Amino acid sequence: MKRRTFIQCGLATTLATPLLAALQQDRLDDAAEILARATSKGQVSAAVLHVAQRQTSFTRAFGKAQSKDAMFLLGSISKPIAMTALMTLFDKGEFKLDDPLKKFIPQFTGDGRDNVTMLHLLTHVSGLPDQLADNDKLRKNHAPLSEFVAHAVRTPLQFAAGSRYQYSSMAILLAAHVAELISGMDILTLVDRAVFQPLGMKHSAQGLGRFTIDDMVRVQTEFGAIESGGGDPNAKDWDWNSPYWRKLGAPWGGTHASAPDLEKFLAEFLLEKGAVVKPETARLMVTNHNKAGQTPRGLGLSVGTGAGSPGCSDKTFGHSGSTGTLAWADPASQTICVVLTSLPARAVQPHPRELAAEKVASAVL
Repeated sequence: MKRRTFIQCGLATTLATPLLAALQQDRLDDAAEILARATSKGQVSAAVLHVAQRQTSFTRAFGKAQSKDAMFLLGSISKPIAMTALMTLFDKGEFKLDDPLKKFIPQFTGDGRDNVTMLHLLTHVSGLPDQLADNDKLRKNHAPLSEFVAHAVRTPLQFAAGSRYQYSSMAILLAAHVAELISGMDILTLVDRAVFQPLGMKHSAQGLGRFTIDDMVRVQTEFGAIESGGGDPNAKDWDWNSPYWRKLGAPWGGTHASAPDLEKFLAEFLLEKGAVVKPETARLMVTNHNKAGQTPRGLGLSVGTGAGSPGCSDKTFGHSGSTGTLAWADPASQTICVVLTSLPARAVQPHPRELAAEKVASAVL
């Protein structure tokens, strides 16, 4: 792929920049070629690759992604965004990490629930399940988030809080509900006011916000996760592409954003800018809080080598999404990598997003 095909952004106004030299252009060409090949042969409908290092960045859009600002359904990258909105309330002294959840949701009590803390929710060790047993029914009935909350509060814990790790979308939901109770705003409004607006994320929305469903990249739902109705022709009314799901703004998977906007989000932690959370809170969020032997987790964020691509340092943090998305930041190289695609993560292994990100990681040795 010729270098002139890259859409240059930020300060990368020429191709003879220190960034492109340092990132070993041939490997970046390889990263771009992976996505170009995947879209040209129809495996991936749309993709955007965005890499930034210090003051320089570049972006490339592929397939049906009309520009660098194409907005994708992020899937689980929604989690750290919603939890960052929550942590703005932590900065205001509205809650502590060791506060029990029942302090804010009194009905969350009995059968081990009394021991669940805010920290347990943010680090996926609460004992709550990933999805509710009646998830499909709720989505089919177009249930509001409040109904998901009511069911999550009643659902049995699967183990004692803190005793082991289990990835939990419902833990993130209840943490987001605490943010709603404290702030007096729904999570869609809070994320917009507390995160998107301060960071200038103009191509992002919790739910659809001021955008329409036609502004968003469609997910190739035939390969989607089972809990999202993937592959079920009868789920068109509630799957990832449905107006219901796109408008819902689920804090565990309903955020839309462009790749450059995700760079702005990750830079808040990489550079400790203090635009949204205090620098010390940013450091707290990218620090592992789980016990030895458990999967490392920050506050809403994946942390450690597993959070990035092969070659990333143990200081890396980020998240991925089942809709086909990936984003990480590595403080060791001051690099942010964002790969957004329309192809769900379970569709193929290795996924083009991972292959492209690996090339980016290898380019910053």
